[in-house]
Amino acid sequence: MDYWKFECTDFDDSGLMVAFLAQYPFDSFEESPMKVSAFLPAKEDVAAIEVQLDLLKASWSFKFEKVLIPYQNWNKKWEDNFTPILVDDFCCIRADFHELPAEVQHEIIINPKMAFGTGHHETTRLMIRAMKNLNFEGKKVFDYGSGTGILSFLAEKLGAKNTEAVEIEKPAYENAVENAELNSIKRVTLILGTLMDVPETEYDIILANINRNVILDSIPALKMRVTNEGMMLLSGFLQQDIPKMKTHLEKARLKIVDQKEENNWVCLTVEKS
Repeated sequence: MDYWKFECTDFDDSGLMVAFLAQYPFDSFEESPMKVSAFLPAKEDVAAIEVQLDLLKASWSFKFEKVLIPYQNWNKKWEDNFTPILVDDFCCIRADFHELPAEVQHEIIINPKMAFGTGHHETTRLMIRAMKNLNFEGKKVFDYGSGTGILSFLAEKLGAKNTEAVEIEKPAYENAVENAELNSIKRVTLILGTLMDVPETEYDIILANINRNVILDSIPALKMRVTNEGMMLLSGFLQQDIPKMKTHLEKARLKIVDQKEENNWVCLTVEKS
């Protein structure tokens, strides 16, 4: 099947850009800090999508260009470009056609497809390094913006009693369902939807690797869902966002207890103060 590739640039927040695009019938995305590419099956009404994006531009600044991508063996293409990720000697993220590196504590198998969330982004690695420092044994976990399931699956491997994971983008959610089977995951509940679709309960650990704006908007709701002794790991924002993050966290009486950085990306470990 042919695809239209929409390349979106000149926006403020790549995560928010993807959230906007997810409203339309794109079936996959490629994301970077400076560009988001959204793929639309050629059978869809491309003219109608262009109209919608032009309307969106009236209220939110960005640019887009489209190009027709002729049929390719997409799975083969993604497999060829997918390389294993090794986070220290703690966790390896690989496809089932890769060999497991020696002396790694945990492995997660990901079926690479046209949906982001393969673990190559800095924020995923930062979250994994932060998770290494927490005790998940017997804990109840919430993964907010779970993507293809990597962090939820690692939580189970670290001993979490159960994990509820919510993802708004259907391609990533469907990939997570496949990946759960690949990893023999038993204690993760995958939910397609938003925070409103998750049961209102308290969690010992909350994982939120999304983007700055979603996290800022969600801080009060997330605080209500974490136990008094619980921890939250927050990532998906840059170093220049830290002052704004600190202001919102302090207002919610949340305390930063650890900060990790990689290539200008940040992960914060937070607890109730």
